[in-house]
Amino acid sequence: MDIPSTSNTGCFDFALDDYLHSYHTSSSNSTSCFDLAFDCLVEFDCLAELKKSYYSGNIGRFLKYLRIKVRLLKIFFLYAKKCRRRRNCEALLEHDQEDKGNIISESLRFRIQDVIIKMIHDLQSTYLLYKHSGEPDLNIVHSALTRSLENIIVFLETDIKKSCSIIFFNYYSPGDPRLVMDLIESLLETLECHLFGHHMEPIRQKLMPLRNLIRFATVLGVECEQLIDLLTHVAVVAAHLISVCQFVSDRLTATSVRVDTINQMAFEIHQMIHKKINPLDPQTREIYIHVLAASKKQSRSLNALVLEENEHPVVVEFVSSLLDYLMDLLGSYASFQVLVKGQMLKLYQGIKYLSILLKREEKLGDKIKDLIGVVVCDAGILIFSLSVNEIKEGLPKDTEIGLFHLHRVLKYLMAEVAHNYPLTSPYSSFHYPRCNELCCMDFFLENLKELGRSDEADDSIVFLLDRIQMVQEDLLFLRSFLENIKDQRYHDGKLQAFWSHVMEATYKVELLIDSTLVGDNCQDSLVAVANDINCLKIKALEIQNGQTQRVNKTSIQIPTQLTATTHNEDLVGLDDAVETITHRLTRGSKQLDVVPIVGMPGLGKTTLANKVYTAPSVRSHFHVCGWCCVSQTYSTRILLVQLLCSISSKSTDGFLEMDENDLALQLKQVLLRTRYLLVLDDLWDVEAWNLLEKLLPNDVNGSRILFTSRFQNLSLQSKPDIKSYHLRQLTDEESWTLLQKKLFHKENCPPTLSKVGSRIAKSCRGLPLTIVLVAGILANTAQDCWEEVAKCLSSSVLDNEYCMKTLELSYGHLPDYLKPCLLYFGAFKEDEVINVRRLLWRWISEGFVQQTEGKSLEEVAYDHLMSLINRSLVLVSRQRTRGGVQACQIHDLVYEFCVEKSNEESFLHIIDSWKDPFSLTGPSNPHRVYVHNTRELKIWELMLIFPSLRSLLLFGDNYCEPKVEDLGILLPKLLRVLDLGDLKFYESFPMEVLLLVHLRHLALCKTRSIPAAIDNLSRLETLTVNGPYLQIVLPDAIWNIKTLSNLSIEPHGTKDYTHGFIFRVGNLEVYPNLDHLNTLNLVIDSSSKSLQKLLTKLPSIRRLKCAGPVNLYKTTKNCDEILEFDCLSQLESLRLIRLRGYGFKFPLNLKKLVLSWNSQPWTEISKIGKLPNLEVLKLLNYSFVGEEWVMKEGEFPNLRVLELLELGIRNWTAFSDSFSRLEKLVVHSCPYLEKVPSCLGECETLEMIEVKWCRMSVVNSIKQIQQEQIDMGNEDLKIVLEGRYEYDTSISSEAESIPSEAGEISSERESISSHHT
Repeated sequence: MDIPSTSNTGCFDFALDDYLHSYHTSSSNSTSCFDLAFDCLVEFDCLAELKKSYYSGNIGRFLKYLRIKVRLLKIFFLYAKKCRRRRNCEALLEHDQEDKGNIISESLRFRIQDVIIKMIHDLQSTYLLYKHSGEPDLNIVHSALTRSLENIIVFLETDIKKSCSIIFFNYYSPGDPRLVMDLIESLLETLECHLFGHHMEPIRQKLMPLRNLIRFATVLGVECEQLIDLLTHVAVVAAHLISVCQFVSDRLTATSVRVDTINQMAFEIHQMIHKKINPLDPQTREIYIHVLAASKKQSRSLNALVLEENEHPVVVEFVSSLLDYLMDLLGSYASFQVLVKGQMLKLYQGIKYLSILLKREEKLGDKIKDLIGVVVCDAGILIFSLSVNEIKEGLPKDTEIGLFHLHRVLKYLMAEVAHNYPLTSPYSSFHYPRCNELCCMDFFLENLKELGRSDEADDSIVFLLDRIQMVQEDLLFLRSFLENIKDQRYHDGKLQAFWSHVMEATYKVELLIDSTLVGDNCQDSLVAVANDINCLKIKALEIQNGQTQRVNKTSIQIPTQLTATTHNEDLVGLDDAVETITHRLTRGSKQLDVVPIVGMPGLGKTTLANKVYTAPSVRSHFHVCGWCCVSQTYSTRILLVQLLCSISSKSTDGFLEMDENDLALQLKQVLLRTRYLLVLDDLWDVEAWNLLEKLLPNDVNGSRILFTSRFQNLSLQSKPDIKSYHLRQLTDEESWTLLQKKLFHKENCPPTLSKVGSRIAKSCRGLPLTIVLVAGILANTAQDCWEEVAKCLSSSVLDNEYCMKTLELSYGHLPDYLKPCLLYFGAFKEDEVINVRRLLWRWISEGFVQQTEGKSLEEVAYDHLMSLINRSLVLVSRQRTRGGVQACQIHDLVYEFCVEKSNEESFLHIIDSWKDPFSLTGPSNPHRVYVHNTRELKIWELMLIFPSLRSLLLFGDNYCEPKVEDLGILLPKLLRVLDLGDLKFYESFPMEVLLLVHLRHLALCKTRSIPAAIDNLSRLETLTVNGPYLQIVLPDAIWNIKTLSNLSIEPHGTKDYTHGFIFRVGNLEVYPNLDHLNTLNLVIDSSSKSLQKLLTKLPSIRRLKCAGPVNLYKTTKNCDEILEFDCLSQLESLRLIRLRGYGFKFPLNLKKLVLSWNSQPWTEISKIGKLPNLEVLKLLNYSFVGEEWVMKEGEFPNLRVLELLELGIRNWTAFSDSFSRLEKLVVHSCPYLEKVPSCLGECETLEMIEVKWCRMSVVNSIKQIQQEQIDMGNEDLKIVLEGRYEYDTSISSEAESIPSEAGEISSERESISSHHT
């Protein structure tokens, strides 16, 4: 009889007894009961009351799990029905085997039907009872579903395990590939009910390739008989899976499932799958190859396949499986031969390209689609033909020929598809950067020298070495000639044209040589360009012979008496503004009020707002203060994060993990019932204010909003009745005063410069930013050239264009080597605070920094930065404890200039949106691309649009996590600098990166593994990984990267957590030293001998962070085992974390030491006190334990900064000569400390004391020290007091009383140093 459809009537709205009776006595071949069971579960889904009830979530999960289990039973039922008994059993006659097989199969089918029918009976009764009861009871529904699920689980654990193992092992698989694929999918669904998420991924990675292979072959039309071996292989795997799976551990129904039980089951499943699904097993490989060979012979076209299977990307999934398998090979074997590794990486790249093409099949022609179908089969056969021995020892000739032909076809495909893109050749429409061209030429010549010295020249380049040598000699001559005409060319059009021809030829030949190194056949083009360069050399000789002298310009020297300050803290002529704004914030109406500061760019709106924001009278008036920078492009979420971070001491990452609604709620809770001040800096439109306004509570207690904007009418849009404060320009006298402060500090201006200086100040038209920029120019200009600067300024007008012209003047006065360094700031976000060290590393990798005798590249790069700071083009955001610059940023007008100038000089191409990459404006073939928004990014398209790209820098909202498979990671092969921003790779490493043999700088986020083939990046200088709590094991191949300078992990969250790279120390003696490694984040094991072995291989380390693993907590506190760092003769900065129970030996050259969570006794600190060059010491987080620190005479002779944080110390004793050079003392969260040593009052170098969250007795000792300092004449001593002392007693009243006694005291809100090294 027919089963009623659920679309017409409910499955329980009629009597089922007759139907079920007749069904139960019918043939065991019918699957109708499963259909009825699914209909039954649908009816429960449709109960409106369930959707609204408290039980809805739990009951929904029961229904989901029941469907999964019923589907699995249906597949077992069909499998038992269709499978055939094997005919190789000797114990029974053939007909007896068949009879017995049929009995087992039919018995299992009847038992499965019984379980399903009982479930339907139970659920039918429950449904009717629920529907017809006066007050529906959801408990009976819950109970019925629980019973049904438990019954099925018991049946799976007993009958299915026993019977299915017999059938799967002793029967041929049914000739139904679809059923076998369903079996794989159903098993995966079932396992998800029993295992945790992190267990499932490796299981899925092993099972899905089997399903994808079957599906691929089936769609191509392979006959079932040719798939029997593969289907049987899957059946054996399924049988083992069922035998290992513990169905009773279902996480929904089991009353107490132990985590260790689940972990044990997962372990057994992983072991079994690793053993049974091993493509390197010869028998398994033979099965796979047989299926692919049969697939290749089919006549069905890929075009028809794609059209037929449009909803199911069959080929894409199979190719993805091939990629996963190749990635496993590349990541598993460290003993690749160099040639084999290169071939495997190129194969990976080609197949990756195939997968990308398949996802864009609508752009492909029918011929290309059919060719791809054949190529996929060939690629699969080739990959599964590889054996372990071939991978380790070298590929046989047949395999090499197969690879060669496959690469040729893949290149043909890439060339065909490239016709759909704007560029078809990396050498067409060439645009080269036009700033600092000679430095770029020097960088290339140095690379040619390295290539000539290299012992690892690839076969593809050896036959061109003579030609490259000729190019190098010609370019060296041309380089000298260009140096001679670099000034004359500006006055001679022919010389300028010649200069441009030389530079274009240089960039082209560099591109061709580098392309040859990555496998491109560029011989003919290279010969042609080399001939062009030789002709240019001849032309240069002709020009040189026609000239007898060189025209020199007067050199501009930097007078020693003129230096510009590195801080932009001078406030001239704004005292009245500070007073007015302060009054409006702290007085007047109790209603929530808005105070706008408006004015043109460069007037100092942000400087004024910050001055008011940090004023002690304002800080003490408001309970909560917060600051955010809005700018042109903003998101509500980022604004909320900024505000919460400025208010709270919680790390940024804690807020970044929250969604926008939670952030808004938290901000509202923080502000509720408090008097708060929020600053919105650089507001561009009213929308940002409208978004925030609704989140701000008005408790009628005098809260205020202060915002700055360059738009005069913006405040009227937000609140029409609010009066804006229009910031005025400086008077001529104030302008001259500010200019003198910037140039001469407290000294007087030389009389000879007074007149012209005053005129220059007047030309600045009262704009503080312009005055600061002009000061930067004058500080680096000879005094007799000031008149020339004055003339340039006098012709400009007062508007944005005027500021840009001033910046153009500053830029024009920069030495050539500084110009790219400045323009590079356009490759960051507007208003971004930039980590200096990472900036310098990028500059070096980009080739902006040339070696100087007696200095490292990093030192030279830092000098470049300081030159930009001294010219007031770059601002200092944060200083290091030893006086250097830790973070910097640029004014938004300078940022706009950098962006415009970068585009004008083809230096940097910025992409704001990736919605239509084919309509991108700007230079073709740019050298550098900065992608501002990665939401729609398709990185692989960059390879076709920008084939000669050298630097790729990505930035995106880290709340948005684009899927790597959607990005189609396939990278331009000539990249030198790659920063993948916030793209998260988690467990995987983007293998495409390993093809970038020219790569020097690599920044990744949240990857947890480095593959063994990493040494393919033989020029890599910097590897940076961003992410929380990372410990990354480095492969042994890392020792082969001779150029490696920096290995850094930048943690998200607390910096004291264990994070770093782990070196294997087994056979270190067989590997070369990393002679150039400068910076390292290291995690060590428990052996001091292992550390000693490792450190001797790193002789050039200057900065080292060394941490013990999380589980390393030695019980002893005797420091009897010593970790020796004194072998590092160049070590300057050392941070030791979580190395409890060890003693330490330090090098005498150490300048900075940070200790955290080491729990050493105070007796050990004398070793540190004897270090003669130590300048900074930070003792953090119980680095030392005990109540008393007694210092010895003469200790810490050169210490300038001392910081104590979260220590249990009570008594601290010191002597008058203990801190003879101390400049800054920080004491934070030391609740037991009674006082600071009084001898500090005698310290002649003391500049600042900062105390937070300590006892009142500590505050009193600080006041005594302060008075002694004043008596000595030190009235500039800065005292910072913050926090609550002695339970609920606030120090705010004390802090306010101190200034009357001590003179200048600031109550800064800035938190204690973030402990950067």
